[in-house]
Amino acid sequence: MCRHLGWLGADVTVSSLMLDPPFGLRVQSYAPRRQKHGLMNADGWGVGFFDRTSGGEVPRRWRSAAPLWGDASFDSVAPALRSHCIVAAVRSATVGMPIEASAAAPFTDGRWLLSHNGVVGRAVLAPTSSAESVCDSAILAATIFDRGLDALGDTIAEVGMADPLARLNILAADGSRLLGTAWGDTLCILRRDDGVVLASEPYDDSPDWDDVPDRHLVEVTPHGVTITPLTHPKGSR
Repeated sequence: MCRHLGWLGADVTVSSLMLDPPFGLRVQSYAPRRQKHGLMNADGWGVGFFDRTSGGEVPRRWRSAAPLWGDASFDSVAPALRSHCIVAAVRSATVGMPIEASAAAPFTDGRWLLSHNGVVGRAVLAPTSSAESVCDSAILAATIFDRGLDALGDTIAEVGMADPLARLNILAADGSRLLGTAWGDTLCILRRDDGVVLASEPYDDSPDWDDVPDRHLVEVTPHGVTITPLTHPKGSR
């Protein structure tokens, strides 16, 4: 269910991460190599990046309900979009969920950009009026925003305990931090000289990609990378 990618580092073009690599998100939209659930990701796509031209870290987004491979206008513009922090995704909708631009990641609370690769039962999530769509990923994103990203590990562990069938791979960024969780699906990390990539699967055949162990949290900052286990929240059994 879905493929996504996050970047934190030097300014790079959106195209260099999504479209140019031999197995980038455009290719993953119709021929993913590691996807365990679903055959393709044709139910929309989105990219968010942080803009410093207006002062501070301002999240900008471009989302669509159409397949990424058919968007010629994005092909034209993506090489001109540059940022130090990017979150992008292609979507395979959970059965029964709407196919609409508002259901495509990344979601935002005005500060963070967040993508969910996976599935979760909506019944285990607290009701919220701030979700951008009725789809499971949007409600999960709103739940995480309500709890705060500093509690991401605890939130994912609690939701995973409530729904043992959930797959809860998250990417989230605020311009200075990039967070990722591996819970039930693949997550890979690439440490480059100019920054760090977190992705559902490698976008090329470089031997420098490493797999993140399942049920682990990754935090990327300008100072380095930390990977820690996701454990049961305090007070739970």
